[in-house]
Amino acid sequence: MANELKTEAKAQVVSMLCEGNSIRSVERMTGIHRDTIMRLGVRIGTACAKIQDGKMRGLNCKNVEVDEIWGFIGAKRKNANAAGAYGDVWTFIALDADTKLIPSFIVGKRDAYHAKMFVADLAERVAGRIQLSSDSLKAYGDAVERGFGSEVDYGQISKTYSLTPLGNAAQPAAVRYSPAEVIKVEKTIVTGMPDVNLISTSHVEKQNHTLRMHCRRLTRLTNAFSKKIENFEAAVALNFAYYNFVKSHGAIRMTPAQAAGVENSAWTVAELVERCGE
Repeated sequence: MANELKTEAKAQVVSMLCEGNSIRSVERMTGIHRDTIMRLGVRIGTACAKIQDGKMRGLNCKNVEVDEIWGFIGAKRKNANAAGAYGDVWTFIALDADTKLIPSFIVGKRDAYHAKMFVADLAERVAGRIQLSSDSLKAYGDAVERGFGSEVDYGQISKTYSLTPLGNAAQPAAVRYSPAEVIKVEKTIVTGMPDVNLISTSHVEKQNHTLRMHCRRLTRLTNAFSKKIENFEAAVALNFAYYNFVKSHGAIRMTPAQAAGVENSAWTVAELVERCGE
């Protein structure tokens, strides 16, 4: 049973999950049954969400970027109804460009309802006026107005990508799985007086790449996707807690939580496990 594992074994499992290993690969390396690993990951991930909810308050963020990352539960959207699965799922992510902290995230659909939930949650966590940057998703306009009112300097960046005349499916693999070329970038001031030079989503887009590399459920072209929305939410929360509190960021040479003043020192994985009540 998972609750009979020693802290060292739990920390080992969590480390592997947060470094991009699948549940079955962790099972092969540790000898711990995959069902035990699954239950442990869900419990710790759920606790991580509560920990971050409590600690990410009164933040002195100044330059925040937001973006969305795609995944799916059970099956992709075109097959979801036939399979009886959840289908496409999007994770809204906010990132402080200066400290690399992720103060807020929400898992849901890429629609106005979840955009409003996400921006309202972010607004509750920052202490002062911020500069906010997003892509040109239409739902953000109303969401930012509702969440921040006029107390924000908000700008959008819109990127136009090249189109392949034959469609991606007809292209060689080396081209099909590469990002399209950006041929035009437009920056728009929406609210307040943002610094146009700082209107960007580059840092949070890099974080999307980091998340895909560290969370196996979001790694492309694998069969490691989640089958339940609860498991997906727990996996994302676990990885963000690991990123914020445990993993030292190369650019700032400390954890994002340290850089933002949320914590005085980095946590070990064993500390993370213990703080989750395991």
